Order: sequence, then C-alpha cells, then structure tokens
Amino acid sequence: MSYETILYDVAADDRVATITLNRPDVLNAFDRQMCDELRDVWHVVKADDAVNAVVLRAAGDRAFSAGLDTSKSFGQPDLVWNHDDPGELLSPKWQKCWKPVVCAVQGMCTAGALYFVNEADVVICSDDATFFDSHVTYGYVSALEPIGLMRRIGLGDTLRMALMGNRERVSAETALRLGLVTEVVARGQLWDRAHELACVIASYPAVATQGTVRAIWESLDKPYRAAMDQGLMYTRLGNPVGLAEIQRTGVDRTPPQIR
Repeated sequence: MSYETILYDVAADDRVATITLNRPDVLNAFDRQMCDELRDVWHVVKADDAVNAVVLRAAGDRAFSAGLDTSKSFGQPDLVWNHDDPGELLSPKWQKCWKPVVCAVQGMCTAGALYFVNEADVVICSDDATFFDSHVTYGYVSALEPIGLMRRIGLGDTLRMALMGNRERVSAETALRLGLVTEVVARGQLWDRAHELACVIASYPAVATQGTVRAIWESLDKPYRAAMDQGLMYTRLGNPVGLAEIQRTGVDRTPPQIR
C-alpha cells in the first residue's frame, strides 16, 4: 500500500505489521489525510491473514505525536452534527480491528496523541518519553482523550493531566508507575523491543489473541455479568479453533522472560 503520512510494512516471516507515523517535520501531528490513511490501513491490517500483530511507532527524534495539526483546518463539514471525532478514524477498535497493537512512544506524546495510547493493547516507551495534555493551555476543552485515559490510569491522575496542561509533564518513570505504559527502555532499544513483543504475540493462534483483545475491550462497555456472559461465548467460539492450531504446530518451549 502507498501512503503519504504513514509508512506501512509487513514482515512476512514473523506476521507482524509496522505502522509508522511519518510527519516528523510537524512532530507527527495528524491532519485529515493522516486520519483517513490510518482508518484505511486498519482495514488493510484486519483483512490480511498474514498479519497477527501490529507495532505502532513514529518517525523523528522529538515526538511520538503532538496530536491534532492545528496549523491547518481539519476539514469538518458545516453541519455540526456531521463532525468527525478524529479518534474514531485513528482507532483500530472503531474499525473493528482486533489484532493486538503494541505502541512504542518516544519523545513528546501530547493531546490528541493520547488517542493512540488509549487504543493500543500494549504500550511501552523510551526513557526520554513525556506525556501531557495541552488542551486547556490553549483554551480547548479536554473531553475525549481523558475518557480513554481514565481506563488506564484512573480518575485522579487523568484529571491532573487534563488540568495541568503544558505546565506538568509525566515522565517515563511516572508513566510506568501509573500504568500508562508497561515498560520503559533505552531510546535505541525502543523499536526493537516493541517488535520483539509483537513477534511473541503474533506467534500464538490468531483466534486466541484476537478473541482475547475483543473480549477484554468490549467488556469495558458492559456491566460485569453481561461482560462475563459474552466472554464465555467467545471462549466457546474460539477455543476449539485455537486448540486445533496448537495441536498442529505445538507450543513454543522457549523459557519465559522475567519482567
């Protein structure tokens, strides 16, 4: 596939696709074109049986992403009821793509960039990463990104990020403590480590990993008992297929890593 704002690559030997945000000259801020291209690429990922997991990363040294590109119009229609939430276009979950996503964050991650973090399944960062929400600093209401953020770090820390704006940044170490990321690595190791994690995930039966992602994410929108009932249904549907694949291919006996 050919894109202008992102790079897309599939390593056929390990079943991992890599999506790279590729507007480093504007700190990988997303515009309408990037949103449309990401929406399209999630459908490509979903339809490709050669892909079992995805690494989402960003080009450049300064930032993972600065969020929405406010230097230009996003191109919303005149009628307010037809406005798009850019987050829906950026999100694999809104596109019904349940393939596991490993997000690798370096440098600044601010405002709308939190959409990417909120929608990923595993998030790691480099030791120079910083997370903050710049909306209120410039007079914008921070309403959408915090909703996803609360599912990761809770109400108190979400409110603090949303209200402190540019004046306070969450370091990589604090992000790890809060549960915003699950691992911090040296900058030079970030992309390799993200790919390594994705390779492990991609080595398992796709029906098992995608069923797991779907069951867990959909449970967030349901009451506890309804989520348990749906999860049971997914195990009944997916387990026979996954077990059959394991019987054909075997189980990797490599000793586990200790984290």
